Amino acid sequence: MSMGRPGGGGRGGGGGRVSAADADAQRELNRQAPVVPDLGKRIIALFRPYRRQLVVIAALVLVAAALSVIPPLITQRVFDDALFPKDGHPQLTLLAWLVGGMIAVFVASSGLGVVQTLITARVGNRVMGDLRERLFSHLQSMELGFFTRTKTGVIQSRLQNDVGGVANVLTNTVSNIVGNTVTVIAALVAMLMLSWQLTLIAIVLLPVLVIAQRRVGQVRAKIAGQTQESLSEMTAITQEALSISGVLLAKTYSRQGAETERYAAENRNQIGLQVRLTMSGQAFFAMVQVFMSAVPAIVYLVSGWLIASAQGQGFDAGITAGTIVAFTTVQSRLLFPMMALLRIALDLQTSQALFARIFEYLDLRPRIVDAPDAKPIPEEPGLAGRVELDRVSFAYEDAAEDAQPTLDRVSFEVAPGEFVALVGASGSGKTTIGSLIPRLYDVTDGALRVSGVDVRELQHDSLMADIGVVTQEPYLFHATIAENLRYGKPDASDAELEAAARMANIHATIASFAEGYDTVVGERGYRLSGGEKQRIAIARVLLKNPRILILDEATSALDTVSERIVQQALDGARSGRTTIAIAHRLSTIVDADRIYVLGAGRVLERGTHDELLAAGGAYAELYAAQAGRDRVGEVE
Repeated sequence: MSMGRPGGGGRGGGGGRVSAADADAQRELNRQAPVVPDLGKRIIALFRPYRRQLVVIAALVLVAAALSVIPPLITQRVFDDALFPKDGHPQLTLLAWLVGGMIAVFVASSGLGVVQTLITARVGNRVMGDLRERLFSHLQSMELGFFTRTKTGVIQSRLQNDVGGVANVLTNTVSNIVGNTVTVIAALVAMLMLSWQLTLIAIVLLPVLVIAQRRVGQVRAKIAGQTQESLSEMTAITQEALSISGVLLAKTYSRQGAETERYAAENRNQIGLQVRLTMSGQAFFAMVQVFMSAVPAIVYLVSGWLIASAQGQGFDAGITAGTIVAFTTVQSRLLFPMMALLRIALDLQTSQALFARIFEYLDLRPRIVDAPDAKPIPEEPGLAGRVELDRVSFAYEDAAEDAQPTLDRVSFEVAPGEFVALVGASGSGKTTIGSLIPRLYDVTDGALRVSGVDVRELQHDSLMADIGVVTQEPYLFHATIAENLRYGKPDASDAELEAAARMANIHATIASFAEGYDTVVGERGYRLSGGEKQRIAIARVLLKNPRILILDEATSALDTVSERIVQQALDGARSGRTTIAIAHRLSTIVDADRIYVLGAGRVLERGTHDELLAAGGAYAELYAAQAGRDRVGEVE
């Protein structure tokens, strides 16, 4: 079955491509930062499972922050009481104790920092891992239509670039905010204890910096959203152009230069955005750096003025050399955390655009979900494996209002164990039916029943366990043959693998490979022939052992010899199963119990091969036309 847009009624059914206008509209939508309600609360909620670890981190940060302001206070005593006491004689014993205490504080702070960093890294990376897994799991639950509307590269970018872009925020923000905030408060207290006049000088411009930071953050957030959109586009181009199919297409049409230019154009856009993102805060931080560098000099100037004024008026200003040294040391302990907090605030504003993109995907609601009272597929004899379409109509949601529906009141039944074929021209709705049975899409009108129950009332996992699909282009992972086979039954034994392979007429071929079942098939099975891939896919379905088998043009892409071999495997796979074959080559379904001829979304004819030929209608015309092409050697 084509996993793009099934059938499609002539509206792009073969590859799931969207129109240029739709793509432009989607790109423009992506460039705008999504509006996500309660974004801050939702970000905080990501840390909820790790509350205990956060308490430990906060305690460590509080202790470390408190310790950080002790050395400057010790420094004041070193100068005023140990090195330059009022009696003029250095106090070496006191000096030794003070220096020893200062070293002990440094050792304790460093040890606490190592432990804090370890716990913080674990919590942050686990939160990021949880977010990535949650996003991946949610995307797995989305209906097939979502993936036909969205580029694979864009989805990959959300998982990798967007989640990776918030890694620093998740891993460092909590401890940095707590640590730097406590350090700032402690430093302010220490500075006030040393000199309230000098403290006013040191903090007078801080409100200006906060206001400037908010303006810069808004600009950076906008550029960050555009940067992530550009990364998404680059990932999409890479995924398309560097896949095996993309490379082959580019080479056969000599389009390598065009593909390189397409990537280069987006790369130039990305470079420009990265430069803008980097430079958007540089003027601000340059201003902060000037402020940080100027404050100590201003403190020296003001201190000299205060001391001179006090001496002129005959009183003590209370400012000593030790006070000045300790104050400038504490002041650096204030300004560096303040600068760090401003950077964190900028990072948070910038990351909001990334978090919004992530939560935008998490807020998408799957359209194919189990009903609250969904039940497992029944095992009732005589009904198990039965498929019934009751006046089923279906239209794709993006179809024009006046467009003809892909299916229009189609009705037919397939009894348990029957072999039924669906034939008709491209766009007649054959593959759409094949997608509706396993509920990859929901019918627009009417009812589709499996084993006597509407598929919308069944548990989806239970329904899929009863259905096996063999598509025209089977998908194989870049893994061993055994691993690809076990995708149908993860706990299958080697004996079961071999039995399924024998039934699929592929065991002898596998055994001829140097590494047998451990042979790596390559990307999308590229190291195998079309017939070999198809038979491995059939063996995989046989391991699953479904009650209902859907064959979606399973041999139409094969040469005559491979078709004959695969057809033998399919004949064995059909045994004892309800089989619905979507056929392109009519020679493969001449022994079907019943053939339905579709046209314009309706059933035009039904009957056996002989009955339909005798009727001389649409089927007879299709068969005669195909037989004529085969006689002149045309390859379908």
